[in-house]
Amino acid sequence: MFILRQVLKKVIKIPNYLLFFSSVFLVVGASWLIVLIEEETFHTFFDGFWWVMTTVTTVGYGDLYPVTVAGRWLALFLYIIGIGLIGVVIGKIIDGLAIYRKKRQEGDIVYKGKGHYIIIGWSQKAKFAIKEMLATNEHIEIIIIDQLEKAPLLDSNIFYIKGNASEKAPLEKANIKEAKSVLVFADDTIHDGQLADGKSLLIASTIEEMAPEVHTIVEIMEESHIKNFQYMKIDEFIISNETISSLFVRSAFQKGISNIFGQLLRRSEGDDLFHVPKAPEWKTYRDAFEALLSQGATLVSDRHQLNINRMLDQPLPDDAELYVICDQVTFEQIIRS
Repeated sequence: MFILRQVLKKVIKIPNYLLFFSSVFLVVGASWLIVLIEEETFHTFFDGFWWVMTTVTTVGYGDLYPVTVAGRWLALFLYIIGIGLIGVVIGKIIDGLAIYRKKRQEGDIVYKGKGHYIIIGWSQKAKFAIKEMLATNEHIEIIIIDQLEKAPLLDSNIFYIKGNASEKAPLEKANIKEAKSVLVFADDTIHDGQLADGKSLLIASTIEEMAPEVHTIVEIMEESHIKNFQYMKIDEFIISNETISSLFVRSAFQKGISNIFGQLLRRSEGDDLFHVPKAPEWKTYRDAFEALLSQGATLVSDRHQLNINRMLDQPLPDDAELYVICDQVTFEQIIRS
C-alpha cells in the first residue's frame, strides 16, 4: 500500500498531456493485447476494449474475463496500474471542471469566440437587456464586464470577466476586436450625471482605441454630453433620463402611447420592429413597401428616416437598412422568401 501511494504521488505530478496519452495507450494496448492472448474468449477488439474499461473503472460486469495465466497477469497489471492511472485521470478531469467553473464565477477567463456581444456595467437595466437579447436570438453569446466579486449571471452562452473596462486588459480578455457590438451602461451607483458620463466616456475612448470598427452603444445620463461622445466617434447613444422623461410626458398627454413604444421595444408580445434585407428586385421604396405589405409587414424606415411614405418613388439605395413592423412569424417568412 505504501508503494502504491508513492506511485500515485508521482503519477499526480506527471504533466496532464502525458497522463492522458498514457491512459489512452494503456486502454488501447491492453484491449489489443487481451485479444491476442485469449482469442477464444475475446473475439474482437471491442470485446477487449469492453473488458478493459469495465476493469479499470472497477465496474466489473463479469460477462467477459480471462482464463489463461497470461490473461490473468494482464488483469492483475490493470488492477494495480490501470485502475490507479484511470482514477488519477478522472480526478484530473473533475478538478479541471471545478477550476474552470470557479474561474467563470470569478470572472478570470479569456474568451476566444467571435461575433459576440459585450455588456459593460452590471445593473438592472443590463439584466433586462440580456433578457431581451436572448429573446431576440437565443444562440448569441454575451460577455459581461464589471468589477463584481462573482458573476452576476452565468449560463452556457453568458460569460463574466472581472475588471475595469476603462483598462485594456479586460477588453482584451473579452476579445473585443472580434465582437459584434458593445453596450456601455452608465454606472447607476454614481448619482451625479456628469461623473457617470465621465466614466462612460473613459470606457468608450478605450473601446474606440482598441476596436474602432466594433459597433458601440453608450447610455448617456445628460444630453449635453453627447458632443463629447461624438468626438470619440461612438456609433449610437441612449439618453437615459431624457428618454424616460419624454415617454412619461407623451403618456400623460396621450393615454396608452407607452404601450406602443413598449411593444416595439420588446420581443415578448405583439408586433415588433425588425430589420429586413433589401431584395434585388426592389428598385424604389414603393417596390419594397408594397412587397412587404403583401406579406403582412409595414415598412416604416430606412435607418433613422421615418418618412418612407413621402419618398416612395425615390430609388432604393443599395446600402439601405430597412425596418418593418410585423410579428415574428411574418418576419421569419420574409427572411425565408
